Amino acid sequence: MDDAVRARAAARETVADIEPPALREVLFDRLEAASMAPGVLVVASATGRDPSTATEPLLDRSAGVQLIYEGLRLTRSLAHSEPWATVGDREIDADMDILAADVLVSRGFYLLARTEASTAAVETIRAFGRDQTDRRAAPTDDDRAALDRNLEADIFALAVRAGVTAVGGEPSEALLNHVAAAAREYDGDTALPPAGAVLTDPLRQRLSEHSTGGDGPVASSVGDP
Repeated sequence: MDDAVRARAAARETVADIEPPALREVLFDRLEAASMAPGVLVVASATGRDPSTATEPLLDRSAGVQLIYEGLRLTRSLAHSEPWATVGDREIDADMDILAADVLVSRGFYLLARTEASTAAVETIRAFGRDQTDRRAAPTDDDRAALDRNLEADIFALAVRAGVTAVGGEPSEALLNHVAAAAREYDGDTALPPAGAVLTDPLRQRLSEHSTGGDGPVASSVGDP
């Protein structure tokens, strides 16, 4: 089983108890169609720092980042399309999507709340709100697109922080800037490519070379909730 399959399964398990069933199905459908790149980046960041790290203890952090991204990405899509502006079945679907976005973000944050990435997760969510507010007054399409892509940049940085801190390290600013810049290459209006296309060999090499500003591995904290 590869990391993307594990990340998807962990994310699904986190929302498997959501009621009513119709809402749960919306969540499952979103996760089934989603690129697992953010979740896999968490795992790759940890194993890049310490190749002996087991994947299983990282999956809560992986799911946390993935769920936050999916929730904010859905929120961004709803904010752009404003489906509630029309009356009918689509308005009902939009209401369900709003609930789904809230669940995804809240469950994702719950998984990261007691980790070293919790502060970064809060700031990622707050920054998204600020960016979408600023987007309304942005003068050009390029400005709006740049604000939208901040989400992917912040999520990639959050994923790296969640992964590296899981094995007792601290990501360097150079690495955080590198993955943020890589994320900005993707169009915020379309889905991320599959994890395998995002986590290229050069990026994995970068993760192993620049995961820490320190001198070597320290005690792992992957056992934390």
